[in-house]
Amino acid sequence: MDTNQVKEKIYVAGHRGMVGSSIVRKLQQMGQTQLTTRTHKELDLTNQADVNEFFASEKPTQVYLAAAKVGGIHANNTYPAEFIYENLMIQANIIHAAFNHGVRKLLFLGSSCIYPRMAEQPMMEDALLSGQLEPTNEPYAIAKIAGIKLCESYNRQYGQSHGVDYRCVMPTNLYGPGDNYHPENSHVIPALIRRFHEAKLNKAQSVAIWGTGTPRREFLYVDDMASASVHVMNLSKDIYDQHTKPMQSHINVGSGSDVTIAELAALIAQAVGYDGEIKFDPSKPDGAPRKWMDSSRLNALGWRTNVDLKQGLAVAYKDFSINYE
Repeated sequence: MDTNQVKEKIYVAGHRGMVGSSIVRKLQQMGQTQLTTRTHKELDLTNQADVNEFFASEKPTQVYLAAAKVGGIHANNTYPAEFIYENLMIQANIIHAAFNHGVRKLLFLGSSCIYPRMAEQPMMEDALLSGQLEPTNEPYAIAKIAGIKLCESYNRQYGQSHGVDYRCVMPTNLYGPGDNYHPENSHVIPALIRRFHEAKLNKAQSVAIWGTGTPRREFLYVDDMASASVHVMNLSKDIYDQHTKPMQSHINVGSGSDVTIAELAALIAQAVGYDGEIKFDPSKPDGAPRKWMDSSRLNALGWRTNVDLKQGLAVAYKDFSINYE
């Protein structure tokens, strides 16, 4: 990291989350000493006045917006109002406060669910707003799309006059240390790690998994996402602008390959050391048939994934085992 970059005072919103904590680790490894963070107890990001006060007093010069309300299919279906409201408020408050207090560089982290349910695979950035969203997580997806358009709108209106440069990265499904292992509200990898671990402890003969096992999903180890985030944030404006468009400025971040849920379950069972039977429950929803990102734009910008799925699952299970109660 160059000396100019170290001088930046960086606010990482959502530093206790899986991605935010990984971004903090990455920045620290690179020699960044001026990092600002706040827990939810210390700062309610849905409160506009509190967020404004924080920016006025802390005066960060860069922002990584990794704070979000997240969850799997069950959580999205159960709490749609909370998912759309809280995410809209967090994004609007941080992006607007950043602008009001002179922050020129901000990175917004979105999600692959912004793309239409039946988007052509692999999903390219220009698939955004080209069709209907997956109903099970539509409120969350709408909020994330709004976050992209907020960043783009501030760039278009204030890029020239104020030097505003707000960028967006769209990760595929993430996993790794610091994940949420809640039995009902977690994503597929942490949910299956927990389920197979408990089945192993209880010597269960089989484990039942939601859906048919046929949908295909792409997964990215969280430290790879953090390195991609920092990479995109630190690109020169000229380079970033060459690879994006003013109203399509987001960049996909994926591993480049996908697996079926059945293949994923077998890999997780192997990582956990569970050797019972894996069954599927087709009465439960599958979600989108396939979600695979085209990451060629990011690859052209000089970034590559570093940790494959088998390696990553081994580390994720180790992290879960240490923290499992």
